[in-house]
Order: sequence, then structure tokens, then C-alpha cells
Amino acid sequence: MNENLEVIILAAGLGTRMKSSTIKILHRAAGRPIVDYVIDLASDLSAKPPVMVIGYQRDAVQKAVGNRARFAVQDQQLGTGHAVLQAAPIIENEGSVRGRRVLILSGDVPLTRPETLRSLLDEHERSGNALTLLTMLPADPATYGRIVRDETGAVVRIVEVKDATEEQKKIGEVNAGIYVFDGEHLFDNLRNLSPENAQKEYYLTDLLEVVRRAGHRVGAVVAGDPAEALGVNSRSELAQVEYEIQRRVVEKLMRDGVTFRNPATVVIDSSVTIGADTVVYPFVTLEGNTRIGEGCVVDPGVHLVDVTVGDDVHLKTGTVAEDCVIEAEATVGPYAHLRAGTHLGRHVKVGNFVETKKAVFGANAKASHLSYIGDAEIGADVNIGAGTITCNYDGVNKHKTVLEDGVFIGSDSQLVAPIRVGRGAYVGAGSTITKDVPPDALALSRTPQKIVEGWAAKKRESRKK
Repeated sequence: MNENLEVIILAAGLGTRMKSSTIKILHRAAGRPIVDYVIDLASDLSAKPPVMVIGYQRDAVQKAVGNRARFAVQDQQLGTGHAVLQAAPIIENEGSVRGRRVLILSGDVPLTRPETLRSLLDEHERSGNALTLLTMLPADPATYGRIVRDETGAVVRIVEVKDATEEQKKIGEVNAGIYVFDGEHLFDNLRNLSPENAQKEYYLTDLLEVVRRAGHRVGAVVAGDPAEALGVNSRSELAQVEYEIQRRVVEKLMRDGVTFRNPATVVIDSSVTIGADTVVYPFVTLEGNTRIGEGCVVDPGVHLVDVTVGDDVHLKTGTVAEDCVIEAEATVGPYAHLRAGTHLGRHVKVGNFVETKKAVFGANAKASHLSYIGDAEIGADVNIGAGTITCNYDGVNKHKTVLEDGVFIGSDSQLVAPIRVGRGAYVGAGSTITKDVPPDALALSRTPQKIVEGWAAKKRESRKK
């Protein structure tokens, strides 16, 4: 952590090519706003919170970022040089900038690795540069500013594509938009810039020539992977960024001992953790703060959001779960739906087409088929038969069902809450239970069976006439 490093993140632009009412830095990739990844970079490198230069939707940005950054405001969008200058009062207020380094990042460039920026900072110190910039060699230079070098290979100019000649547009090396300045060569020079260009803006890149004319060194480091400098300016680029973040997440998990049967088919947020020896099948989606333990099996089509999963759990095909806890050795699915507030204890089985909501299951409880269990407390070793429904809603309020330890609920039963079935009691199949059941009792509510001999034969005969 560098005490003498200031980080400025440029994040004022709306991003019109996104075709969105939301500022581009708040668009999400792998579960997080893209600017979060840039703030993480700054936090890895500097002991101080970065200064974020904001403009459009500043309230939304400040709310999303919170106290992870200091904020400067760019009221008018007058170029990158003007944007950086808005951070000057915050940084200069802490004393002289002499001896301090200023790293400038873009809020829409989330893929840069910390080690790449450390190499940039190391090169800046090693070479005694006043300015060191990151460049890249993308397959398609597109709209990036071109790097112009002299016959010795020294960087002499950055030409924005809008100001470039046709010959300059053929240059393959481009500006990655990441810079390290010596503090004393930054803000005073920015104050002396003029907007003599096609867009009438103050370009940060114009400082390169200013620094060179003053006799100071300018250096450059080429990023090994052009993806590290990919900016998000369109939905297509957002998709590329998300793909790369997820690829990195999966690669790290595999290094840590997780098996992916087909890594390219998994959608997984960067905040997800998975324990060693877990196997993840294709077409799984894992989002939010999902935590999966060791030795689990996650079958195809599973979708988890903010779910905590213990060790040795089997999540079968089509399981959907959100904001719930699944303890060790449980089995869920196929095609189960665990809604918010569900908590499955150890060795619980929730099976085919079972839906739960705010339901707590004790150890070894089972609801294996075709049931709805909502607003319920299910004790240990309870067996819930197929087709059972907890009738928890009376049209105005929700009510609780309690099944104490060892209860057996027969198939096709309706439990009309609020209700309690005592320890070890049985509910006969096909019953509608509206009153509490004492421990060890049998509860039945059936219409007596009536048999009319020969009725079916007479019905068939009547149809022939």
C-alpha cells in the first residue's frame, strides 16, 4: 500500500452508446457495477481512498460507491484534462503534491490487473519519468487514441481519433487511458491547457507534449493483454467484460479445487465462493453472495441467488433458490423452489416440485414430492407426504404451521394455519387439518367412503340408448 500514491478515477460521463438511462459505470458485470472493480484496483495500490470525478447521475454514483471514495464534481463535460483538474483541490488540500505520484484510471475500464499497474508504477520510478502511460495493441484500434513515436521509439504524442489523420489511424498501438504522473507535473500544467482541437475540449493527453517540451521523460508500458484496457462504451463491450470477469472467476475456482464440467456455460458472479471438490455441471447460474461448501454436486440448470450451501449437498437439476440456507448433506430437487427465508437443516430432503417459503426444516426432515411449505417450522425427522400444502394465507395475514419432531403427514393433506401438530403425531392422507393435533395422536378428516354397487355398469348401459 503506497502512502505517496493518489488515485483519480474518471467517472463523470453518461455513456450515450450504452443506450441506457443508467450511467455506464453502474451497469453490472458478474454481479457488480463495473466501477467497483476499478475501486478495488485503487484500494489494492494506495492507502488512500481514490478521488472519483463524477458528473452525470452523481447522486446514484455516490450512493453506490459510499465511503470507498472521495468525490469531485465535473459539472460540465469539457474533456479528460478538465475532469482530472476537478480532483486537484481535494489532493492539494492535503499538502504539497511534490514527491507524490498520481495514477489516473477510468471508471469504465474494469479488467486491468493489479500486477499490470504495479509494473506501470515500477517503470515510472525506475526510469525517472514525469509521465508513464499504459498502451495496448488491440486487434481493432477502433476509437482509441493512437500512440505516435519518433524514430527512436520514444512516445512523442497521443492523437485522439477524432483529430487523427488517415495515416495516423493506421497505427496499431493505442492509448489505454491509464497514466502515472509526478504530482508536480500534473495540476499546474493542466491549468495551462487550451482546447485547440476538433472537440474544443481539454485533453489530458496533451500533457505529454507539455512535459516533453519541459525536458522531462515520458515512458510507456504495453499491456500484455489488450483486454486489460477494454473500456465499456456499448452493450457489446459490457458483454465482453462480463465474459472475461467470469472466465477469471472460474479459472481461480478451478485452481482452488472446483470442477466445472463445462466452464463456458456457467454464469457466475465475482462475489460467489465455492469449496474444493465441488462439481458444477453446465448451465448453472450462481449470483450474489452465494457460498457453496466442499464436496457438493450442482446439477444442470440450478439457479442460486444469495444462498449459503453447506458441505456435501446435492442440488439436483432445475433447483431454484434465493436468500436461504442449505446445511450439510441435504438433497434438493429436481425442480425444487426454495424462496427467501428457507433454512434446510442437515440431511434434509426437499424433492421434486416442492416449493418452500420462510420454512425451517430440522435435521433429516423430508418433503419429497409436490408440496408447498410456507411460513412453517418443520421439526427433525418429519416426513411430509406428496401433495401436502400449508395453507398460510387467509387473504389478509400470513400464519405459521408448526410440525414438531417426528411428525408424519400423509399425502394430499392441507394444514390450515395457524396450526401445530405435536411431536410424533400422524395426519392421515387426504386430511384437511384446522385444529392443533396433540403429540402421538392420529388426525383424520375424511368424508366417509360410499360404494354404490353396479353404478358404473348402469351408466354405461344408459349411454347406449
